[in-house]
Amino acid sequence: MYEALIQQIEEALARTAAWAETGWPVTFGFRNVAVTSLKEALALPKNAVFRHEAINYWRQVELTAEDTSVYGRKAIDALRQGNIESAVNDLYFAQYMEKPFAEYARTWLPLYDALHAEAGSCC
Repeated sequence: MYEALIQQIEEALARTAAWAETGWPVTFGFRNVAVTSLKEALALPKNAVFRHEAINYWRQVELTAEDTSVYGRKAIDALRQGNIESAVNDLYFAQYMEKPFAEYARTWLPLYDALHAEAGSCC
């Protein structure tokens, strides 16, 4: 019944799992040095003043990806059971946790909006 939405959430899970790996443009330090992924942050010289800040940022991205994915999987389970209201709530939590990175990640809010609209049209 909700196969298209489930497919979109599965694609979002794959994108989310790669957030820290594929990254996005973020700058650190007084010189605004771009560090666009966790791999780049870990490769910074040990004496780089902003190394810890960059690593912490990308580790937070990684943790947020894990947390939002939990709710994405819950939404899939809810849709498979025909419980669209529960799925809407799960995607609400996913998009809420994504907010600090939403400008770049743009993963969960569009799905939440789509599912919320679907729920409104069916209920």
